[in-house]
Amino acid sequence: MAEGRNPGTPFRPEAFARIAVNTPAAERRAATLTARRSLKGDWQAAWLLNAVRCIDLTTLSGDDTPDRVARLCAKARRPVDAVQLQALGVDRLTTGAVCVYPTMVAAAKRALEGSSIPVASVATGFPAGLMPLDLRLAEIRYALDMGADEIDIVISRGLALRGEWSALYDELCAMREACGPALMKAILATGELKSLTSVARASHVAMQAGADFIKTSTGKEPVNATLPVSLVMLRAIRDYRDATGVAVGFKPAGGLRTARDALNWQVLMAEELGRDWLRPDLFRIGASSLLADIERQISHHVTGRYAASHRLAAG
Repeated sequence: MAEGRNPGTPFRPEAFARIAVNTPAAERRAATLTARRSLKGDWQAAWLLNAVRCIDLTTLSGDDTPDRVARLCAKARRPVDAVQLQALGVDRLTTGAVCVYPTMVAAAKRALEGSSIPVASVATGFPAGLMPLDLRLAEIRYALDMGADEIDIVISRGLALRGEWSALYDELCAMREACGPALMKAILATGELKSLTSVARASHVAMQAGADFIKTSTGKEPVNATLPVSLVMLRAIRDYRDATGVAVGFKPAGGLRTARDALNWQVLMAEELGRDWLRPDLFRIGASSLLADIERQISHHVTGRYAASHRLAAG
């Protein structure tokens, strides 16, 4: 299995054109997978800490300010109380990245100076993506000029809904080229693609165009990450790996709010792709509120009681 960047492939519609997802079967598989695993005690704590190191700690609000971003970055540097980490035998833990709008990238880079935490920026007309292509590419270049290490782009849902896969591939290739050395995460906005079959096909097109990660959602759709959607995307990743030898990452975003969600998605990853995918270079969780519930569960594991919300540093 190849490590590093996804170089992409020529456009190969034969790799996905005949895909037809059995929706009830996908829903049943996703439900039974997570129900079969019961993680307790130290094992549960370890899996929750692993989820923390895979979180893209995110703020994407219209009232974001440099001060708010600085607070978020401070939380990314120390997402779990140091005393509790010490009790669990862990010396150091950070989140996988901090994710912000392009205009907040410079503030995030300043706040994270001296750390190894990457800054991810949404771009390409997030969340709708309904901007001319040249402006979407210019936004990528702006985020990179500000110092972004990773770019979360959004696909043109209209092209996917109309089945214009070649046009979608060409757009994504242009975005991949604009990203240069930065990781490109392709947001499929699965809640707007109408069917699991469209999700599977869009996943293949994004990977063929060179996406380093495929991501479920912007977090702004009425329906965001779900286990059946994630199952379909993970199987597309597996098919792509089998065909090319390249490992593409996965990022569920939106809808993951509880520690149980963090465990369920990791179980799904382990069952479908193996434990090699349970690391930040291949698995990220797009979240802002999830961390607080994980902290509460860690506190309960260490002390036997849940921490009051005012004792948890705001993310």
